[in-house]
Amino acid sequence: MNRRSLIIKAGSLLALGGAGAVGWRAATGSMEAYARYSASLRRELPSDPALRDLIGYATLAPNAHNTQPWRFAIGGNAIGILPDHARATPVVDPDDHHLFVSLGCAIETLRVAAEATGRPGEIEVEENGVARYAFTQGAPRADPLFGAIPKRQSTRAEFDGRAVAPADLDALARMAAVSGVELILITERPRVGQIRDLIVAGNEVQMADPAFLAELKQWLRFNPKQAMERGDGLFSAASGNPVLPRALGGAAFDFFFKPASENQKCARQIDSAAGLVIFIGDQADRAHWVAVGRACQRFALAAASLGLRTSFLNQPVEVASLRPQLASLVGASGKRPDLVMRFGYGPELPFAPRRPIDSVLT
Repeated sequence: MNRRSLIIKAGSLLALGGAGAVGWRAATGSMEAYARYSASLRRELPSDPALRDLIGYATLAPNAHNTQPWRFAIGGNAIGILPDHARATPVVDPDDHHLFVSLGCAIETLRVAAEATGRPGEIEVEENGVARYAFTQGAPRADPLFGAIPKRQSTRAEFDGRAVAPADLDALARMAAVSGVELILITERPRVGQIRDLIVAGNEVQMADPAFLAELKQWLRFNPKQAMERGDGLFSAASGNPVLPRALGGAAFDFFFKPASENQKCARQIDSAAGLVIFIGDQADRAHWVAVGRACQRFALAAASLGLRTSFLNQPVEVASLRPQLASLVGASGKRPDLVMRFGYGPELPFAPRRPIDSVLT
């Protein structure tokens, strides 16, 4: 009996012993309601959007554990983005690396949306990682990345193994180019396999750490009701997992989230991908981490515009002892690798939740 069937049987027992299907729906909410909620977050921008609407689009950017660790400030012809340290993840991200990468993803998303709708401008980043988009009024600029913003998602499903055409690989690298960031595309299967082994090794280390598991569990959302109420976190359905009541989901996580099965899942995800991309900043500081986030989001948007899916597999950059091995494998000895992402052709899953705009405005 596999773990999915065990979870389903446990859920059936809960339903029989309690309020049945009605109680189950009351505890979990419905995927239909979640689909409407998700579509409202990703509705098309008007031709002359308000700054609040642009900020809403910026919050669709990828970010670690979907904590959305940002605050936006509107001042004149500028929008600033600041770190929200209350939403940091100190176990997996003790130096706030992922937090500032997340800010970079968001500020680049804001820039793409603003320029496409008539507010061209420049991104300014301070040494402490605080970013600002200063803009003017101008003509809209066509950008294929703009239409991809509401379509991009980190897809945890297995891909179909198809290769990406060389011309599309070139387009991905070109559209993701950001000053101060090196992008390394890897499609050769032996090298992918070497990095896969490092990812699995990192996963093994993290799975053996009770503090890591506790922090991860804190950000899990097991059903659409919980995801919509909180507006953040890792929604189970967005990872291809069953929807469960909160208490049952927590118990299932404790019982089934084990190193062997998770290692196998990581390996399958990597083996099904068309390739991997590694991002490395020229320096290991906050300003460059923001730049890495910008490059990462541009790559993810370019991939979405080409019908590709992406997801992160950052274990060998999160486990500090593995970073030198990863750097050596990709020809960047002496540097700190920042992100690892897989890409390929795969299914669309439910999108991750987002908080209301008012909750991210200072």
